[in-house]
Amino acid sequence: MYKQLATKILSVFQKQAPATGVGLFRLLFGLITLQEVFFLIYFNHLIFDPIPYMDVEFPMISFFLWIWAAIAFCLMIGYRCQSTSIANYLFWLVFVNFTPMQRDFDGGFDLFMIGANFFLIFMPIDKAFSIDNLRKKLATPFVRTVQLSPVEVSRLTYYLPVIICLGFLYFDSVIHKMFAEHWRNGLGAWLPSSMPYYMSALDLTWFLNIESLQKLIGYTIIVFQLTFLVFFHFRLLRPIYLFIGMAMHLGIALSFNIYPFGMGMLIFYTLMMPFSWYRRIGLWVKRPRAVLTVFYDQQCPLCNRTVMILNHFDIRHGVAFKPAQVHARDYPSLSQIDEQTLLTDLYAVDEAGLVYAGVDTYAQILIAMGYPAIVGWVMKLPMIHSLVSVCYRRIADNRTRLNCDVSCIKAEVPIFPVSLYDQIFAVDQAKLQKRHAYKIAKLLTFIILMQLNSSLHYGLLYRLKVDTRASAITSVMADMSNAVLMFSHTFLGITPHALYLHDHFEGYEHVLAITYQDETGEEHWLPFVNEQGRLLAPNWGRVHSMWANIAVTPNIDEIRLKKFIMKVTAFWGKKLDLNLDNTRFIIKMKKIKAPFLWEKDLRNINLSGEWLAIGSAEWRAKEIKINLPKDIDAL
Repeated sequence: MYKQLATKILSVFQKQAPATGVGLFRLLFGLITLQEVFFLIYFNHLIFDPIPYMDVEFPMISFFLWIWAAIAFCLMIGYRCQSTSIANYLFWLVFVNFTPMQRDFDGGFDLFMIGANFFLIFMPIDKAFSIDNLRKKLATPFVRTVQLSPVEVSRLTYYLPVIICLGFLYFDSVIHKMFAEHWRNGLGAWLPSSMPYYMSALDLTWFLNIESLQKLIGYTIIVFQLTFLVFFHFRLLRPIYLFIGMAMHLGIALSFNIYPFGMGMLIFYTLMMPFSWYRRIGLWVKRPRAVLTVFYDQQCPLCNRTVMILNHFDIRHGVAFKPAQVHARDYPSLSQIDEQTLLTDLYAVDEAGLVYAGVDTYAQILIAMGYPAIVGWVMKLPMIHSLVSVCYRRIADNRTRLNCDVSCIKAEVPIFPVSLYDQIFAVDQAKLQKRHAYKIAKLLTFIILMQLNSSLHYGLLYRLKVDTRASAITSVMADMSNAVLMFSHTFLGITPHALYLHDHFEGYEHVLAITYQDETGEEHWLPFVNEQGRLLAPNWGRVHSMWANIAVTPNIDEIRLKKFIMKVTAFWGKKLDLNLDNTRFIIKMKKIKAPFLWEKDLRNINLSGEWLAIGSAEWRAKEIKINLPKDIDAL
């Protein structure tokens, strides 16, 4: 079994694929991380303060969050990819495991992001859409290394993250789904979409009211997750799994208010796209011929670097760059310009033979690129054109010419740190490739065993209510399993994926909201839960998890509920500039339904209904007094 796995890994190890998907995955992963860090910055005091704005336990938390945001941005644009991927992994690790995010504000995808980031460290993320590629070109301005075709990387860098981060997740998730009645009834997607706390602002009533369609979706998800690990890599089946998976996670992002989870899972499908599609998309995006020809001074370091930068971002290849000393006289439009003048500016000729110089050339370059065309059009506006021209002339007229000979062209490339990917995969010797393939097989086997430990422990033994403490041997085995779970959970993000199951919704028959009375006695809804019972933006993601999964549950823990009422009222009271000592908060409750059988118009039924005032909360000198009934569940 192990040898067969190693042989298969070696086979995939040696096959190549465009680096486009890996580069796009890195870009999107950095973007998702960046938006989540901005979310943490906004809700900093709610999440990290024991009492928001009053008892600030981590005064430096904002500073570290902004550092994390800078690292996520660098990862997104591909700057110092190896270092930023490691730093980003450490930030996810520390914030998820050693702050209140770990228990009270679980984002639902935190551990998934840790696991994904672990693989990102070993992937060739600097090969496409990265600033690192540009840095290597700029290091030798007189050596033109324009790469017109995508860089090829090992296909293993596509398959391994998909197998472990998606395939194992789906396999674990479907085990849990088999124990949930509403999933067995095909209503796994319908039920949470009809619950006020879980639905998005998008009204999908018409969609939810088609029973057969909802059951088709529910059963399709089960079959998809059950078979994904076995069939996704088959060439003919891959597009089917690609479209079903993308539709599933896009549906989560649109219909639920846990959009970070949906988007975080969705970006993995950049690694699922058939490799030929990337090549075809590249040919489709690329223009059949350049629409603008730009001439530059090939002996000027600044000009060479400028051309390299522009060429790097010209993904459509709409601009052709040519040395003025060699090619300028081939164009009649430039015949009247003497060589000295030609070399003091950046000249360009379009398809119609029109000549552009200086700032106009840069504007035409941006327009020819396509996606930054609006910037080029803005540069042509009279006042902006004059301002930019002054800046351009100051730089262009003061640049220093460098007389270059053969030694410049043969200049040695500065040494850049070798990435972990290159150390593992960029080996030509068959013996080394085989050795590395066997090491990867060992690591993959280890990860498979850790995933099986989690799935068996929580997916079967826990669900079947097996007493693991029945004997000394089983007790020791359970302790060993827990130790392995702690390690895999913390560093690889391997965790049970028992989301929105029967034990979550069974008995979930009420929702709570908070209103407040101002100094005049007028009642207002806190911008948290609205009159319908929906959680309002931006209280989604991990803030939704805090309220809908921990504070308000089928069996409410009064201590935890009061804790989060305190946090929410203090946080939004400050955001609304309320005088807390003169503000009375009212706790309201509304009945809802969470059936495991389909009911027409359940979404609208749950959004309607009367609210009942069941308690109050009042602040006095940084202390809060909360009055609630002893048994809320019985109301």
